[in-house]
Amino acid sequence: MAFGEQPAYLRVADDLRQQIADGTLPPHTRLPSQASIRSTYGVSDTVALEARKVLMAEGLVEGRSGSGTYVRERPVPRTITRSGYRTLGDCTPFRQEQADERVRGTWEARSERVEAAPGIAERLAIDAGEPVMCTRYVFRVGTEPAMSSTSWEPLRLTGRTPVMLPEQGPLAGRGVVERMAAIDVIVDNVAEEVEARPALAAEARVLGGLPGHPVLVVSRTYRAGCLPVETADVVVPADRFRVAYHLPVR
Repeated sequence: MAFGEQPAYLRVADDLRQQIADGTLPPHTRLPSQASIRSTYGVSDTVALEARKVLMAEGLVEGRSGSGTYVRERPVPRTITRSGYRTLGDCTPFRQEQADERVRGTWEARSERVEAAPGIAERLAIDAGEPVMCTRYVFRVGTEPAMSSTSWEPLRLTGRTPVMLPEQGPLAGRGVVERMAAIDVIVDNVAEEVEARPALAAEARVLGGLPGHPVLVVSRTYRAGCLPVETADVVVPADRFRVAYHLPVR
């Protein structure tokens, strides 16, 4: 094989992917059989199988037991709008993650005290193993899961205060900024990093889809000055939603 030449299975996958993209193979159409691929492209059964595996891993096709492999319907992505930290006022965990006031949704959450793993401890500028409050959220638009979030807050900061549990107490569900202000911690900046990766099995169970389908992960840290007060990983199914940022100009 010449330098730079694609393996045969990738060339076949590229051609089938283009047919899906241009509508030659529309949603719900059965993908050509392994024998048909072998005949059309002059390749082996192994190459035909590997090409189909590539398309399946990309989420473009899905297998149906006893029926074959079919082109998946590609939903039009909806937007999750982010706008930095929310100021005091009408802010809920849902609004904290989806800043578009026109979008309504609900959330559910559960909290537990855990020891900070090394990566989380680094983000919170604490020692590994220190106690943190871990809260896991699922956010829905209507009945559809739109995103999940796992947040961590250092108990050295919130322990033995009315805001130790984000979803209980006098400021239950009010968002990080308002809860921290109640204990005289003024959040004034937030940092976010966005990466794409395949969904883990546990994430797919919560958000729908299959393990390996793409998700966007927003790693966020709220700070009061240089002091991290909360860090979270927000997971968004990338085949159904896109993330948009509306940021103020200072």
